[in-house]
Parts: sequence; structure tokens; C-alpha cells
Amino acid sequence: MSLVHKIALTLIKNIGSRQAKKLLLAFGDAESVFAAKKDMLLKIDGIGEKIASSILNTDALIKAEKEIAFIKKNKIEVLFYTDANYPNRLRNCYDAPVLLYFKGKANFNQKRVVSIVGTRNATPYGKALCKQLIETLMCYNVLVVSGLAYGIDVAAHKESLVAEIPTIGVLGHGLDRIYPPAHADVARKMIGNGGLLTEFLPGTMPDKENFPKRNRIIAGLCDVLVVVEASSKGGALITADIANSYARDVYAFPGRVNDEYSAGCNFLIKTNRAGLINHPRDLIYYLAWDEADKKVNVQAQLPLNLTAVEKFIVDSLKANVMDVDELSYRTNLSQSKLTMALLTLEIQGIITILPGKRYQLT
Repeated sequence: MSLVHKIALTLIKNIGSRQAKKLLLAFGDAESVFAAKKDMLLKIDGIGEKIASSILNTDALIKAEKEIAFIKKNKIEVLFYTDANYPNRLRNCYDAPVLLYFKGKANFNQKRVVSIVGTRNATPYGKALCKQLIETLMCYNVLVVSGLAYGIDVAAHKESLVAEIPTIGVLGHGLDRIYPPAHADVARKMIGNGGLLTEFLPGTMPDKENFPKRNRIIAGLCDVLVVVEASSKGGALITADIANSYARDVYAFPGRVNDEYSAGCNFLIKTNRAGLINHPRDLIYYLAWDEADKKVNVQAQLPLNLTAVEKFIVDSLKANVMDVDELSYRTNLSQSKLTMALLTLEIQGIITILPGKRYQLT
């Protein structure tokens, strides 16, 4: 598939990632989208006269051609939604970008990916927690993701570089610049062990509206999101909510009730949007990483006398960690019957309860 057509698909006016995916599903690849007749385009749900005319217009293709020279000169890797090199975890998110630009060396599909976010006004307490977290992650073969912003983000990147853990910075602008400029040296070092990732074309400025979009990529790339320090408002809480919507694990370090930059973490914990961790080892325990390589297939260990309800709960938990509300919706059971079934499975050691009344297979 032509790289020009892949880039051009993201440059068509009035087309977002969901509509672009509909077009790819209908026509097979980006090149075929641009080769399609107008009547065929109009048959696609959400594609009206205006968008169909934009696709048939050559402006997007011409602009894409101009971007190719910069991409090749700067050795930028293009990750397209249908390509094998696209991050698998992110691909499964409903609003994943159709195309990403990447500079560096990293395995996005590494066994364990941890995103770390927090306030731009990190305190010594937050920086110390960040250092302790990274040091704990060192022996677990992880990829660390953050946003290269001031505060906790850049602390996570710096500590990862010291620990020689690959680390990805997700940007809210194009790869022709670094924002904030003060982090240019850190960014250069990250390219050697990790890299820089963005959905934005070169030339895109770090405009305010880009950063919420950037946050969904930080959430979508990971298995677990850790909020180190956060105020009651800001990008870290947005990222945590997005991670929850993607069914990612979310954890937060608590702080004193009067600390401004722990208010967000305390809120996430209080409202069951994040599990509480007092020490990075708690994270390892909740994720069962110490036991991950020792586990025997759970199905082989299951008792033969499970009820139909218990077996349905077990089968549901094979796909994901779930909370009581989601299990109740899936099983259509009353709260009392579901609670009894969960208690029975927990007593038998088949499931484990996590913070926030979430359950996983043991």
C-alpha cells in the first residue's frame, strides 16, 4: 500500500479516525479508498456528499507527497492502523489513530507496558515516588510510556534512561520540534532507547487541544497506568478516565489530604477509578507479575463441579479484569446471587479481588 495514500487518508477534511477505519474496512486499503467512485463512497455509513467530494479531491494526496521528503530525511517510521508494526494494544481501542509517526527504537508490543502520568508541578515527594517506581520496574522487562511534559512525565523518562528501561514519549505536536524545548536533550537520549511517538504531522504546533488527544494514546499503549501525583484538575485525571474506558488497570499513589498535588490521586482512589498503591511493590503484587511465568493454565485447575453461573464468571474474567457492575451486566444476575457466586469462587482460590471491587482469575 502506498505511503502517500496512507498519509493522505488522515488529511482528508472532515474525516476522523473512526470514519477512516470504516473506509478501510469497506475498500481494503487506503489506495482503494482514493480510487473508489463517488457512488461507492456514498454507500458508506457517515460518508455524505461533502466528505466524498473531499476524498475525490487531490489536495490530500498533494499534501501527503510533500510530507514524504521530511519523513524519509529524518528516518521517521510510519505506523499505519492495518500494518503489523502498529501497536497491538492501541489498535484495540475504538478511537485509535489511523496513523502514527515514530522516531526511535522500541518494541510497542513488549510483554509489559506501563504508562506513568502526573502533575507538571512535581514535588520532591512525587519525584521520589517516580524514582522508586522505575527502580522497582527495572527487572520486569517493561516499556515505560509518558508524555514528555514538565513534572512527573519527564521524571519518568529520565529515571527510565538511568535504569536503561526503554521509554516512549507521546507528543502533542509534530516530530519537527520538541515541546517543551527544555526537554530536547532528554528526547534525543530517548530515541536511542525508546523513542518519540505522535499522530500529528511535522509542522503541527503544540496547541492546547492536541494534548487530550495525546492522552488517549498514552492510555491505549499500556497494560497499566500509574498516576504518581495529580491535582484535582489536569491531564493526568483525563488520562486515567480514558484508561478506565479502555479497561486498563489504573493505580495511584495517595497523598496527604491537604496536599494540592495529591488531591487528584486521592479522588481517583476514593471514587474507585484507581487502585491504591503505597509502594511500587504493591503494583507488582496486584498485577501478579512475580507469579506470571509460574502460572499453570487455570482451566486445567478448575473444579469439575462449578455451577453454570460460576463457569460463566470464570470465562468472562479470562478476557479482562472486571468490576462488580460489569459482571452483573454480563451475567444478568441480582447483586445478591452474583456476590454469593463471587465469594464461592474466591474461597476456592479461583478468583482474586482487587482494589475497587474488581476481580481477576487467580
